[in-house]
Amino acid sequence: MPASRVRLETSLGDLLVELFDEDCPVTVKNFLGYVRSGHYDGTIFHRVIPGFVVQGGGMLPGMVEKETGEPIANEAAKAPRNLRGTLAMARTMDPDSATCQFYINLSDNRSLDYAGGGPRGAGYCAFGKVVEGMEAVDAMAAAPTGRRPPHADVPKTDIVLKKASLA
Repeated sequence: MPASRVRLETSLGDLLVELFDEDCPVTVKNFLGYVRSGHYDGTIFHRVIPGFVVQGGGMLPGMVEKETGEPIANEAAKAPRNLRGTLAMARTMDPDSATCQFYINLSDNRSLDYAGGGPRGAGYCAFGKVVEGMEAVDAMAAAPTGRRPPHADVPKTDIVLKKASLA
């Protein structure tokens, strides 16, 4: 069965993402549910840290947080590594707290990989990879950022995820 694919249309260019359906079925099902519901349409990439990650999926312009579904179990133990171009679920300190927010790795971030149980070693589940449009992600990484308390690393000009759809 071919891998699921999602097109992310952003204000800085389009991305085509291939998902790791077999490695991370719970995470992929969760992400696809948000895609199908239109949840991501009109959200912003609200956190940009050059050389590390760009994060989005949960905020509207003006840093307004969107409602989410229930958190999912962290599948990082069986997920591929957090390498440049992979998408992974953002979460709080609770390993099983991921909902809708995701990030795209700008470099190989081995410190985010599973390294054993507990909050410190639980890792972050990489559930897909950018297969087209990494130049748009790199453009996001180059965006000037600042603080919008209580948030840091917020792009000064909104980077909008205009539409997410099955490809």
